[in-house]
Amino acid sequence: MFSTDPDVDPRKCVVGLACAAQAVADGHQVQAFFASHAVRLLHADYIDAIDARVGMPDGSSRAMVEQLAAGANIACSTGSQAVVGVTPDTADDVLVGDLDLEWSGPPGVVAMSANADTSLSF
Repeated sequence: MFSTDPDVDPRKCVVGLACAAQAVADGHQVQAFFASHAVRLLHADYIDAIDARVGMPDGSSRAMVEQLAAGANIACSTGSQAVVGVTPDTADDVLVGDLDLEWSGPPGVVAMSANADTSLSF
């Protein structure tokens, strides 16, 4: 689960993305839920700009999100996205492409956590 505000601790968020992307690369079944202001990590403009803030090569964080999109089940908080101005109807204009998001809230977090053998939180 990603819930850390990337404006407060961008490095922690990128470390979380790296761990999730590595789990996908290692062949694990990965489910990631983005909540609170961490939903901005799924916004194309935001993820493209975060590398400069954390000392990563340009495009690194976006590549990790794209790796998650290709090999993980990604869910996000509908309410949290709404707070930052994104709805399922406007998502295609704002978010990284091909996410195939599951829009949910607390019930989705609880279900995802209850079904997980291992849970990491960033």
